[in-house]
Amino acid sequence: MTTLNWGIMGLGNIAGSFATYFNQPDGQIYGAASRSLEKATAFTQQYHIPHAYGSYAEMLADPAIDIIYVATPHNYHFDGIMASLNAGKHVFCEKAITMNRRELNAAKALAAEKHLILAEAMTIYHMPLFAEIERQQVAQDLGALKSIQVTFGSFKELDPTNRFFNPELAGGAMLDIGVYALAFARRMLSAKPELIATQWVPSESGVDQQSTLLLNNAHQEMVTVTLNLHAKMPKQGVLVYEKGYVTVDDYPRPDKAQLTFPDGTTQIIQAGDATNAMNYELHDFQEVVRSHQENDTLALTSDVMDIMTDARAQWGFVYPFEQPSDLI
Repeated sequence: MTTLNWGIMGLGNIAGSFATYFNQPDGQIYGAASRSLEKATAFTQQYHIPHAYGSYAEMLADPAIDIIYVATPHNYHFDGIMASLNAGKHVFCEKAITMNRRELNAAKALAAEKHLILAEAMTIYHMPLFAEIERQQVAQDLGALKSIQVTFGSFKELDPTNRFFNPELAGGAMLDIGVYALAFARRMLSAKPELIATQWVPSESGVDQQSTLLLNNAHQEMVTVTLNLHAKMPKQGVLVYEKGYVTVDDYPRPDKAQLTFPDGTTQIIQAGDATNAMNYELHDFQEVVRSHQENDTLALTSDVMDIMTDARAQWGFVYPFEQPSDLI
């Protein structure tokens, strides 16, 4: 089997984590690029990567590279995605995949035109636990899914100069942590939800500090999402079925959950290995690339982006580098 060669675009902390845990027998990290050759060389030496590039264009011009992992700050994702697709590379992009629905639709259209695979690096769509929960829903006769409650709160200092609260760097809770909460909900819902109502609290810098969202879909599966970027909250999702509920802690990379029955008895559901979370998604992505099949997780990513865009439109929150029409 031919080895798939990966190139890394953007060499921050998340790229270091990617290089550390990458473990695919039929794939390898072939190169890494930065705007500085010195920085790229230091990164490739640290992680034993064979090729360093002093510009993104240089890496994209290398015919040996099959896949680009976009690990730049998310306000630069769109440019990196489009450049990579135009260079004939498949793209695996960090979250949030783009800033808004308009950007994602443009990227999807280009990927389709070029017959290339585009996907968001969202572990939630690939963790074995979630398929096991769905199996247990049937095996334990839990009945229909009725509602989902999701929370995510992270305490960050209210410093407008850091990326979390800087509007010029696309700061705010929605694109930073809300994407996880909404991806969890969408993964477990049986159909796309619509945004019914939302409230937000802006920070002094103008980005979203706190918000709540209420969603519903055609099957009357209701979702409540609570986000906060200045208060610690559990990364917890609760799936409420007719005959029990399942609590999933640390849902971005979980390998166990607790099922609670109406009489109060509990049962642990386990599947997969949280420490290997990244490699589940890498394996699945490579399988799609090899098979030239449609990437079904991109539809989930699109549904989440629609909700995030609709919420910001209702708030009237537009980043300085966006136009109000970007949120239509």
